[in-house]
Amino acid sequence: MSLGSVEWAIEQAEAGFEALAGLDPTELTGVEVLELNQAAQRLRTLADAVCVRAAGALDTSGAWAPEGAKSPVAWLQWRCRLSRGRAATFLRCARELRDMPATEAALMAGRITVEHVRLLIDARRLSPGAFTAEEERLVNAAARLRVTQLEKALAYWEHLHEPDLAERTAQEVFESRELSASRSLDDVVIVDAVLDPVGGAVFLRELERLEQELWEADWADARNRLGAAACEQDLCRTRRQRRADALRLMVERSAAKPAGATEPRVLLHALVGEESLNRICELSNGQVVTPGQLVPLLTRADIERVVFDGPSKVIDVGVRRRLFTGATRTAVLIRDRGCTHPSCDVPMDRCQVDHVHPYADGGLTTQDNGEGKCGFHNRRKGRTPPPAA
Repeated sequence: MSLGSVEWAIEQAEAGFEALAGLDPTELTGVEVLELNQAAQRLRTLADAVCVRAAGALDTSGAWAPEGAKSPVAWLQWRCRLSRGRAATFLRCARELRDMPATEAALMAGRITVEHVRLLIDARRLSPGAFTAEEERLVNAAARLRVTQLEKALAYWEHLHEPDLAERTAQEVFESRELSASRSLDDVVIVDAVLDPVGGAVFLRELERLEQELWEADWADARNRLGAAACEQDLCRTRRQRRADALRLMVERSAAKPAGATEPRVLLHALVGEESLNRICELSNGQVVTPGQLVPLLTRADIERVVFDGPSKVIDVGVRRRLFTGATRTAVLIRDRGCTHPSCDVPMDRCQVDHVHPYADGGLTTQDNGEGKCGFHNRRKGRTPPPAA
């Protein structure tokens, strides 16, 4: 491409962006606002792809050196006014994509974003041979997934191809757990902790449960004082204060626990019957873990069998030693593994199970008629969207 061609392409792109920037969002209908957002983000994705390719050309040409810059990143920071992190991201992607043809093609076509590319680069570095063999499949998956979904999918892919490394990394994370509690000069106690994924999930779930109890008490108090006009700002404690009080409540309940009390048990679900589901190993909050991270729990866990008939049909939910109620709910949540609304990442432990065909209209309370929904999308489900302006 000649210099004149580059200048012409830049002029055309700038004209298109100026046309979009000249639109008055207040004059658009709701549908047009959605279309504008999707178009703007697609253009940003394509612009980022051009930035990556241009950074690669800058790197290989050495055109930055005669201007006195110390490196291509420094030149991008200087001439393009980028942050160091963004400039380094473009350059890193450009260098890695030289050996990732399918990924580069998908980026230039706008099928995936730079965020997707960064995740794919990390996966390639972990297992180069396996990535090269499966690059096309991974890129096609990335084109269908949001960034958070791709993170989880690649975590499973990495565990499958490098299981020993995954277990070693998990063990290193576990061994790095620590907690410090110190007293300041004015007798304020400062607590700082680092917990492994399993221990952290247990801690956060109980902390959030107690925090919710305290929030409900604060809300009831505000309504008693101010009536229906009460709002979040009228609560007597902030969220952080409730969390601090919840932590103290955890300690007080532990101290008051009678000797010989029954310890809480962990419930593990063993999925059987569908090959793609046999390798699922994650906590109820959606955190992907290795099998080795669950081994220490087996001595104090109940195992519940869940038999799948195909990728989305549970044909049997077994029982543990004591009668397990709510098998249908368990089947739906394990099948969906979170909120089923396409924009939502709420994990299964924070979801409700709702009827697809409303119960009031004769819908049955069966697995086929159930779906996992977070509270927001469950409440929103019955509402009729407003007409477009």
